[in-house]
Amino acid sequence: MLELGLHGKSALVAGSGPGLGRSCALGLAEAGAAVACVDFDGDRAAAVADELSSGGARAAAIGADLRRTPDAERAVNEAVERLGRLDVVVDVIGEIRWGPVVELGDEDWSYSIDAVLRQFFNVARAAGRYLLVQGDGGSIVAVSSVSGLASAPFHAPYGAAKAGVMSLTRSLAIELAPAGIRVNCVAPGAIATPRVMGRPGGPPPSRAPMGRMGEPDEIAKVAVFLSSELASYVSGQTIVVDGAATAQFAMGQLRGDLVPDNATLEQPPP
Repeated sequence: MLELGLHGKSALVAGSGPGLGRSCALGLAEAGAAVACVDFDGDRAAAVADELSSGGARAAAIGADLRRTPDAERAVNEAVERLGRLDVVVDVIGEIRWGPVVELGDEDWSYSIDAVLRQFFNVARAAGRYLLVQGDGGSIVAVSSVSGLASAPFHAPYGAAKAGVMSLTRSLAIELAPAGIRVNCVAPGAIATPRVMGRPGGPPPSRAPMGRMGEPDEIAKVAVFLSSELASYVSGQTIVVDGAATAQFAMGQLRGDLVPDNATLEQPPP
């Protein structure tokens, strides 16, 4: 029987407000882990922690601005104090500033880099230091985006920051591997989070070949897998979860009636 190996473990979920963070916290709790819910908005963290507690899980709420090194260190230390140890970190935070590159200001660039890449660096560094001292391995999972793999108009800082998260994931995986600490990344496509579904004008149409947007728990399941013993030899990887959106032909799906008659893999007879 497959065993996740998360019972009795303690996890920190960074960005555990509504959406992906909440789903990851719920998934880890369902797998048997105690969860420290960390969010910029302490009330949102408390709401998710209360939801976990009402379901029978051990949970703690921590308000922290993880863009700031002292806050990231405090969040890790407080998670350890309240849960007893730390085994898993899942970082979900990501913000975006839209606009053409030539019109974006320095503040727009700094905002996206700080809210995505800097905060992950802060959290992973603080958690990595603790896990090294704890001495029995661990798992760090970052939630990046397909925007870090393929560009799209008007959110260049976000894409650059998410690509940086993938690169930092690989660097951390190499450096922490001798201590048995695994570091991986999930790159979602379009996901039906409350923020996306509540956009003015409604959510964008799905461009994925699967014909729909992903659900938050579909990302959480991958994050839980990467956190678990099922992924014990997986490290330094980015797992794309996008309904095959980035796998398709760049010009879009081909229509059968537009395929030329000579489009065949069969070779002519000699």
